[in-house]
Amino acid sequence: MLEHLPRVKLAHTPTALEELPRLGELLGIDLYIKRDDSTGLAMGGNKARKLEYLLADALVKGADTLLTTGGPQSNHCRMTAAAAAKYGLECHLVFSGRPIDVRQGNLYLDELLGAKLHFVGVDDPVLVAAKMEELSSALHAQGRKTYTIPLGGSNPIGAVGYIRGIAEIITQGQEEGVTFDYIVHASGSAGTQAGLIAGIKAYGLVCRVIGISVSRAKERLAREIYELCVGTLARAAVAEQVTPEDIVVYDEYVGAGYGLSTPASSAALGTFAVLEGVILDPVYTAKAGAGLLDLVKQGFIPKGAKVLFWHTGGTPALFADPAIHWTSK
Repeated sequence: MLEHLPRVKLAHTPTALEELPRLGELLGIDLYIKRDDSTGLAMGGNKARKLEYLLADALVKGADTLLTTGGPQSNHCRMTAAAAAKYGLECHLVFSGRPIDVRQGNLYLDELLGAKLHFVGVDDPVLVAAKMEELSSALHAQGRKTYTIPLGGSNPIGAVGYIRGIAEIITQGQEEGVTFDYIVHASGSAGTQAGLIAGIKAYGLVCRVIGISVSRAKERLAREIYELCVGTLARAAVAEQVTPEDIVVYDEYVGAGYGLSTPASSAALGTFAVLEGVILDPVYTAKAGAGLLDLVKQGFIPKGAKVLFWHTGGTPALFADPAIHWTSK
């Protein structure tokens, strides 16, 4: 289906599909997990799927330098730096917020991978965009050929990587004898959810994709997912259409904001670890885990449902803040 699109190999795929029987029994559902925390590239994560197409596009266009942006603990920035290193490209990362002197977690890995770090000084998307443009112009003046990757790798070029992810699930589900009613995952910059929904449409599956927002209000995020899904289907040359009703987003688990844990996410972090030996991260997958636990509790996901929790990675963030705590139930 995607053979016409350029792609490089970055991820260890197919990633494992595992049953979570103890947690599933506790919740009263058939629960599985898709291990995209184990895609391999620089400690893994979902961004490897997007970067396979984004980096290929950059190479086709003759780029020798990658630019992207995110928060200081951005998994996307870490994995972009790794992809650049693997293919011998220079990498510049533009971070929102003030400079951080102590390098921990993803930020430590960014420098280890050879990326050049730039801090805007404030958390302002307009100023971040201006800094990206200024940096790109300066690099061009130095003779570099730059390729700018958006926040989270979330554009139609990257999002098609999750159409491939759905193809994996179909094959693995057949092997396990299971078809899923719901897919639950952390939704941030819209790309992963747009790609998953595009994959559902492309393969004609009857499955609800539920995004647990880690930062944005659901009205904004749902709109961005819809628009990106339309573009992703077009890029993949898939005739099926997406509707606004296909987009399901919950923003009740964001808490105080992006990058900040909540009591519920801390509880989910501990619950997944103690019951299944699965390590989440404190602010992405743990919020998605909290959403999963609560949606089942409230009956939005019914008892007996077959549910896939898509682990999008982010483990290095556990080592970024010594104040991170966890609980378990």
